[in-house]
Amino acid sequence: MPVKVGINGFGRIGRLVLRQALKNPNIQVVAINDPFIPTDYMAYMLKYDTVHGRYPGSVVEGKDHLSVDGEEIAVFGAMEPKDIPWGSSGADYVVESTGVFLTEEKAAPHLAGGAKKIVMSAPSKDHTPMFVLGVNAEKYTSDMDFVSNASCTTNCLAPMAK
Repeated sequence: MPVKVGINGFGRIGRLVLRQALKNPNIQVVAINDPFIPTDYMAYMLKYDTVHGRYPGSVVEGKDHLSVDGEEIAVFGAMEPKDIPWGSSGADYVVESTGVFLTEEKAAPHLAGGAKKIVMSAPSKDHTPMFVLGVNAEKYTSDMDFVSNASCTTNCLAPMAK
């Protein structure tokens, strides 16, 4: 049974999260939220990435969803996490990739929408623990509802410096 994931923010990081999740049978992206990007442009940016190249599968946009390789992904356009209905799509985990909601207090409203865990894709700005694979991931415990994956720079350099 794959883990059901929602992505908040469909910029560079959100699109890369989706691309990687699509390669992993243990992850199913069920929803994307971005109030600034219509589904036709989401589909275009996913299909034609200037750095990572063309997406090799099928991408079709609908009014309120994307269909990627035949799998439907709900699309929402809420500005605030409290207004995103993650539960309606079954998302248990939310990747917070807007770069805006980087404290537990700001990210907590995702839980009201039905999410169970939040993974911030940028350094947290409070006590939220940060994890880097190859450095301290073994310190993660399942009772943590909010975690940060630190920064892209940290993820590149810290494993080498360890």
